[in-house]
Amino acid sequence: MAKRGGSPVNLALQGGGAHGAFTWGVLDRLLEEDWIDYTAISGTSAGAMNAIVMAEGLVEGDRAHARTQLHQFWMGMADTAELLSPFRRTPWQKLTGSWALSNSLLYEASLSMTRMFSPYELNPFGYNPLRDALEKLIDFEAVRRQRRIRLFINTTHVRTGGLRCWREHELTVDMVLASACLPWLFHTPVIDGEGYWDGGYVANPAIEPMVRATGTDDVLIVQLNPIVRNELPRTSFEIHDRLNEITFNASLLTELRFIAERNRLIDAGELASKDHRKIRLHMIHGDEALGRFPPSTKLLAERDFLLTLKEAGRAAGDQWLARHGEKCGQRSSFNYRRLIRQLTQDSDEDPDPRVLMTDDDPPARS
Repeated sequence: MAKRGGSPVNLALQGGGAHGAFTWGVLDRLLEEDWIDYTAISGTSAGAMNAIVMAEGLVEGDRAHARTQLHQFWMGMADTAELLSPFRRTPWQKLTGSWALSNSLLYEASLSMTRMFSPYELNPFGYNPLRDALEKLIDFEAVRRQRRIRLFINTTHVRTGGLRCWREHELTVDMVLASACLPWLFHTPVIDGEGYWDGGYVANPAIEPMVRATGTDDVLIVQLNPIVRNELPRTSFEIHDRLNEITFNASLLTELRFIAERNRLIDAGELASKDHRKIRLHMIHGDEALGRFPPSTKLLAERDFLLTLKEAGRAAGDQWLARHGEKCGQRSSFNYRRLIRQLTQDSDEDPDPRVLMTDDDPPARS
C-alpha cells in the first residue's frame, strides 16, 4: 500500500494453539510494510510465542530477519510434531484431505488419557518441546536488554487466579512457556515459588496494561478463537472444545467492552480528554478462515496444516491493509461498539462478527 510515514501500533496477539500459525501469516504480511512502527506486543499462549519470536527478530536484525525467525519457529514446531506429537491424522484422513482430528481414534485416545492422568504421570520428566525450540532460537538476554519493543507476556497465576503480565526486561523461557501451559498437557512452570498457567484463562490477550504503559493509541488485535459457532455441540469433545473457545474469548470481550465505554464517556465529555485517552481499535480476525476447522485442529502441528494457516493469515493481513491500513492513526476500523451490543444482548440483531469486524466504526464515534 502507498501509506508513508511511521504509524505506531500496539499488537495484541490471541492464543489458539496451532492456529497461531494464522497469526504467523498475518505478521509475515505486516512485516512487509515499513510504515508500521511496533511500539509494544501483548501475547498469550501461541500469541506469546509469536510475540517473543517477532520481537527478538526485530531487535537482533530487521523486518526480514523477524520474518525468517517466525518461519524457523513454526517449521521447527512441525518437525517436532512429526516426531513426537500423539495428535496427528490417520493415513485415511490424509488421503481424503480431512483435518478433523476429532474423527481420529488416536486423537480421542490421546485426549482421554490426558483427562485420566496428569502430565506428571504421563510425562514424569516434564519434557516440553517448546523449551528446546525457544532456547535454540531466542536470545533472551538480548530481549531483556533492548528498549525498542515493549513486551507483555500474559500468564494465569495459579494460586490466585489473577493475571501476571511479564515484561521484556524480566523475560525468561519459563515465563513464555507458562503463557502456553495447558495444565492437562504440561507441567506447571514454577517461577519464584509460584505456579503459572496459560494466560488465556484470564487475558487473551491483555490490552489495558499495554495501553497504560505506552503512548500509542492504535491497538491491532489478531483474533483466533471463533466468537460465534452456529452448530450445537453434542459430543463430549465438541462440548469441551466450545467451552474452551468461550472461556478464551471472554477476557478479550470484557476488555473491548471496557475500552468502548471509556471511549463513549470521552466522546460525551464525561471523562476529561486531558486525563484519559481514546483508543483506536483494529482487528484482523480468523473467524472466516479458522471457523471451517474444528477446534481439535489447535493440536495439529503438521507442516501442511501450519502452512495452510500461514497463507490464510497472509491473505487476511493483506485484506486488512488494503481496506483499513490508512485508518491507523485516524480512527478505529471495526465496529466494536456494535459487536459488544450484540454479544451482550443489547440488540435484537443476530451477531455476525464476520461482518462487524470488517465494518467501519463511524468516524464521529471513533
